[in-house]
Amino acid sequence: MDTREALGSWIDGPKAAAEKMGADFGYRGERLGLPEEGPGSLARPGRRLGALFVDGWLCSLVAYGLISHGDRADANLWTTPLFYVVTAVFLATTGTTIGKRLFGMRVVRLDGRRASIPQILLRTLLLCLVVPAAVWDRDSRGLHDKAVGTVEVRM
Repeated sequence: MDTREALGSWIDGPKAAAEKMGADFGYRGERLGLPEEGPGSLARPGRRLGALFVDGWLCSLVAYGLISHGDRADANLWTTPLFYVVTAVFLATTGTTIGKRLFGMRVVRLDGRRASIPQILLRTLLLCLVVPAAVWDRDSRGLHDKAVGTVEVRM
């Protein structure tokens, strides 16, 4: 076996090596019964990160301007709790946040219905802990979504 070939398979990762051996993983979301493209399909990671950035930035802005009255230390202290409350309220009432709405996404249960309030509260808490959201499966679902049985889909 050529050294370059062995090194290339190591760099490409286990999925690429399995696909070279003939394994078919399908498209992202296929295992969940979601369409490949269009409304109801799995939201791409770039959209999800963009929405998270917008929501976090808006919460930071509110914490800095309205709650802490310009004190940066107080703003940092209030940003995460404010993010938790705002995200939980928006997701529980509309299924989407401002950032998710801008990027055309919503959070639903795996069966396509609106997520319950306990699901939203736990999902948002795990999202605020960061680590569960940073660990993804092959469908690009974070542990925070897997733990509560939700998924972010395109609108």
